[in-house]
Amino acid sequence: MTDQLPVAFAKEPQGAALDLLHIVRINEESKAVVAVAFKINIMALNAIFLAKRAGTAALGFGVLSNELRSFSSQLRETMLSLDGLIHSSVEEVSVLLQDSRYNGVLGSALALVPANGRLRAVLAHRERRSETYRGKLAASKRALRSSVDDAYRLVELGGVLAKSAKIEAAYGAGFSASLAQVSGEFDGVVEEIRGSLDILRKSSFFKG
Repeated sequence: MTDQLPVAFAKEPQGAALDLLHIVRINEESKAVVAVAFKINIMALNAIFLAKRAGTAALGFGVLSNELRSFSSQLRETMLSLDGLIHSSVEEVSVLLQDSRYNGVLGSALALVPANGRLRAVLAHRERRSETYRGKLAASKRALRSSVDDAYRLVELGGVLAKSAKIEAAYGAGFSASLAQVSGEFDGVVEEIRGSLDILRKSSFFKG
């Protein structure tokens, strides 16, 4: 067991450093989704006003635009809920990164003086602490992935609403061209969000 300690600690910094990089990228992508979701809210408000101008011919479009506005609000709330999980993950990875570097030094020292019981006890204590944080990080990863999956399912609903709005736009009489343009923009923005969430779901952070 003594001979294996330095090897184990030597591997840890790379994994923790990569995890930290992945979390930073997840945070950036999450903020991008929130910004686009806010854009949908503005677009939906404009679409509702346009539907009112079109009158009874665009009643269905108006209802769908209002639903898209609700979708935007729910998506922002879901994505903002990721903040706490992201911050927890950053804290846990930072502790593991610091511990692994320090433990690596202690492990190397122990390899030179394997009979030093005090050094061995300190190293064992720190490894138990690291194991606790590894468990916390694993739980944070699962919770974060689950939240991203929830957001993705919500975006699937947003996609259905956007496509339904495109269909309703055809019944907008003299406003059908304007309604079609707006519904097309809805569809494009929802697909943009879907792409961002695909990136999040495929993050290597969840594979570690």
